[in-house]
Amino acid sequence: MSDEVQQPEYEFGAGILSVFGRQLKLIRERAGVDRAKFGSLTGYSASTIASFEQARRIPPGKFIDRADEVLGAGGVLSAGKEEVARAQYPAFFRDAAKLEAEAVVLHVYATQAVPGLLQTEEYARAVFAMWRPQLDEEVVEQRLAARLARQAIFDRRPAPHVSFVIEEAVLLRPLGGDAVWRGQLEQILLIEEKRNVEIQLMPLSRQEHAGLAGPFTLMEMKDGRRIAYAEVQGDSRVHTVRQKVRELECTYGTLRAQAHTPAESRSLIERLLGER
Repeated sequence: MSDEVQQPEYEFGAGILSVFGRQLKLIRERAGVDRAKFGSLTGYSASTIASFEQARRIPPGKFIDRADEVLGAGGVLSAGKEEVARAQYPAFFRDAAKLEAEAVVLHVYATQAVPGLLQTEEYARAVFAMWRPQLDEEVVEQRLAARLARQAIFDRRPAPHVSFVIEEAVLLRPLGGDAVWRGQLEQILLIEEKRNVEIQLMPLSRQEHAGLAGPFTLMEMKDGRRIAYAEVQGDSRVHTVRQKVRELECTYGTLRAQAHTPAESRSLIERLLGER
């Protein structure tokens, strides 16, 4: 992967889904199975099968594997499962999502909202609802499912090491309303209890701050590669050149030193919950 890979602005995921949908329909029809029968064999309604074939909905991986088995496709459908899964994400995040899922070490610096890996379903839905231009409801549901699926990283074995530095202002902003906000803070406390996770808050009162250039994510892969990802306003970059990654690693190290410790951060979140 070359340094500073910029994702195309157009949504090429729609093309992937369209090709998969046509392929699914062709294999189903060759097997002589109508949508109603196929749906009953895979656990979906005929209308949902139609949505998969017409690229109006993204088929989940378990459906693809089951469809491959039921239709005797010999692995043809399952072979496209990864690309179909990537289509759940906006184009600018697809490469980063794949890398994130395979990382053995992950460090996230967040400045605008709670990081997606920590978001509750309600908080994530509120975030997507505030997107401008507005997202279609179907797109919101797809992106919501994809965001929540990313959180499987916490249950992987061997467990990756994951750390977060989050601006205190992020947790003071009650996106979605008070109930959603409280649920989100409680979820952060629950995830923070995991032995492989560290969460630190950057206090508003800090007079020195190394992260003024914006948010970013650092990843270390199983083969030792170190990668950085930065995103703003739907424009993203995946950095692989060692000098650039090293600069961001230095920034993150300084941020962790300037932020509250994990214990202090936990106490602050508990205090916020107690005050509302």
